[in-house]
Amino acid sequence: MTGPGTAPVPPSKGGRWIRHWDPENETFWKETGEKVARRNLFFSVLSEHIGFSIWTLWSVLVLFMGPEYGLTPADKFMLTSMVTLVGAVVRVPYTFAVAIFGGRNWTIISAALLLVPTVAAFTVMEPGTSFSTFLLVGLLAGVGGGNFASSMTNINAFFPLRKKGWALGLNAGGGNIGVPVIQLAALAIIGAGGGPRVLLGIYIPLILVAAVMAAFFMDNLENVKNDTGAAKDAARDAHTWIMSVLYIGTFGSFIGYSFAFGQVLQNQFGRTPLEAAYVTFIGPLLGSLIRPLGGWLADRHGGAKISLWNYVGMGVATAVLIGASMEKSLTLFTGAFVVLFVLSGLGNGSTFKMIPGIFQNKALAKGLQGEEAAAYGRRLSGASMGLIGAVGALGGVGINLAFRQSFLSYGSGTGAFVAFLAFYAVCFVVTWAVYLRRTAPRVPVTTATSEAKPQLSYAEV
Repeated sequence: MTGPGTAPVPPSKGGRWIRHWDPENETFWKETGEKVARRNLFFSVLSEHIGFSIWTLWSVLVLFMGPEYGLTPADKFMLTSMVTLVGAVVRVPYTFAVAIFGGRNWTIISAALLLVPTVAAFTVMEPGTSFSTFLLVGLLAGVGGGNFASSMTNINAFFPLRKKGWALGLNAGGGNIGVPVIQLAALAIIGAGGGPRVLLGIYIPLILVAAVMAAFFMDNLENVKNDTGAAKDAARDAHTWIMSVLYIGTFGSFIGYSFAFGQVLQNQFGRTPLEAAYVTFIGPLLGSLIRPLGGWLADRHGGAKISLWNYVGMGVATAVLIGASMEKSLTLFTGAFVVLFVLSGLGNGSTFKMIPGIFQNKALAKGLQGEEAAAYGRRLSGASMGLIGAVGALGGVGINLAFRQSFLSYGSGTGAFVAFLAFYAVCFVVTWAVYLRRTAPRVPVTTATSEAKPQLSYAEV
């Protein structure tokens, strides 16, 4: 047994499994844990980053697909919607793959799987290919969306509660940057007169690099056991589904707009592929960079408070978008869209920080203390993250389908933005009512003798 003042040393880089991991022990964390956790975080971000790029690959490939491809705007929105859908669904099994295979091992596997959609797209990307073939190959790219869930579950286990907001925000933000990076790469290739296969050819060796780096520099945690009961317990907990709704408002917006922004500029404002590519990367880039700040602010001020006011900002930005869309003001429209991206990224960080705090409170409410409470929180928060991430990503499907219907019905995206504004209002009300309202239920903490201790409020998460 390890005493509270000792710091067991993890195995060397040649050892792939770490048998003891106690990040809440400050001595362990300072002497050995932090260095190992940061190393795993870095290479987790690398793999997740490329996963996001492959997941959003078709958001830029459709910009290359002119009239000679024979696809309508509705076809393109349907294509990107289905890619988003697969990426959302696979997040659930990816979450639990970490416990089955180990964080390092699954990172290698999931990175290598990215070769399948990339090589397939390289093969079929030419005029004359049927829409059904593009759709089938596009669905394969959805595996890139799963990397987020497994990466977040893995990194959640490496860091202490007091550092989770920053660590999860950095992990997710670094992954999210995969969206603007592939858009920037597409801009450079389009500007140079290159074709989509050039873009795909760049990513194939990068995927191999990510898999090899994970093999050499990442670790598995022995105490992250396969626990199907955690999934069932997380699914039964109302907070998992409440947070899923809130995450639809933030991450669903981020990924949905990432897929749709370029197409909206082309279809509503008549931008060429190159003109659209010049601005589509800005929003995802800023939204990705600010996500760690959202987590950091949540660490300091509480995730619920930051999320609440973030939804207010998203509502205001959406109202401006509606006005700009009706007035056909491209400058105002683009500026408001970029602001909405930034706020979605900030909210991504603050909402995800709430998850471990919620389950830590529940552990304390059960009378658990110390490492036992931390283990309970890690167990349920890790399981719930996969479900919340999957449902949140489904918001991206809804956004693309809403744009598709809005363009079919009204010839613009205005109708979709009205629906988004209403949903942000719902997120605001839910956040306030469940996590911040003064009369919201508090969680009593009692000892075995039923002696009441000070109560905890979910407003503190």
